[in-house]
Amino acid sequence: MVEELRRDLFRIQVPLPGSPLKFLNSYVVRSAGRNLVIDTGLNRDECFEVMQAGFEELKIDPNKTDFFITHLHADHFGLVSRLIAASSRVYFNRPDAEIIEAWPGWGPMLAYAAENGFPEDELHRAIEQHPGFKFSSEWVPELNILQDGDIIDVGEYHFRCVHTPGHSLGHTCLYEPEKKILVAGDHILIDITPNIQCWSEIQNPLRSYLGSLDRVHDLDVELTLPGHRRLITDHRSRIAELKAHHSERCNEILRIAGNSRLSAYEIASRMTWDIKCDGWEAFPLAQKWFATGEAISHLKYLKEKGRIERTRAKNRYVYHPME
Repeated sequence: MVEELRRDLFRIQVPLPGSPLKFLNSYVVRSAGRNLVIDTGLNRDECFEVMQAGFEELKIDPNKTDFFITHLHADHFGLVSRLIAASSRVYFNRPDAEIIEAWPGWGPMLAYAAENGFPEDELHRAIEQHPGFKFSSEWVPELNILQDGDIIDVGEYHFRCVHTPGHSLGHTCLYEPEKKILVAGDHILIDITPNIQCWSEIQNPLRSYLGSLDRVHDLDVELTLPGHRRLITDHRSRIAELKAHHSERCNEILRIAGNSRLSAYEIASRMTWDIKCDGWEAFPLAQKWFATGEAISHLKYLKEKGRIERTRAKNRYVYHPME
């Protein structure tokens, strides 16, 4: 499905079968010179066929097309290696590129998940169902690194890079000040909330994410183009809703923790989730993974704020109120 949003600016809805995200919004900026594609979909045939059909409908020549990928997750990055031509440039951010370049495999994340209570007999099956494991890029093309504030000119559009870490370490939006358009990737979504996960001791992604919401709040924006679901016409109201959501998440976690000593996995199992399942045990394993990662991010944020404490018990981290 191809939809014209503004002159020479189009959206292709790329299906994500079996995912609660439903589809990815890939944006295409067409020009007489070079075109620009923003985000691509998973590395699977269903996505590739829709993107190819969209290119044909828009008469997009891959040999005259460059790509901007908002962040490293497979539903945005995974298909790029199958769409580019030899002359294509792939624009990307440095923090996420460094993760790709130094990728140690899934081992450290599996170990950290186990330390946070994820059952070891489910760990490898959870990763095998993870879209990043199943549908990542076959190979990584040469990446043209852009920094915060850099400009991409394509036709009558002049996009400025805005670094918005949180959903990923290097997540980057594109802002067109004259057209008052923000291409938001997974930074601002409507109907659903961006998944803010943590699988590292050295990061505090929720703190970064809330700071990144502040970075874009005052931008003069009339239309926000998210990576999934509906377009957004009032980004400031949505930012307020997202902040309120994470505040309530933190309060919920504090209520769950009570006077207990619980792992992040146990806390995630007691949180409320918008997934139609008959209880935690019926959750798909990949969704348990995402939920646990989100619980960890909120717990780390609360720990840094001095609202909750973490101790070690039987090779596991457990969280409990401050003593």
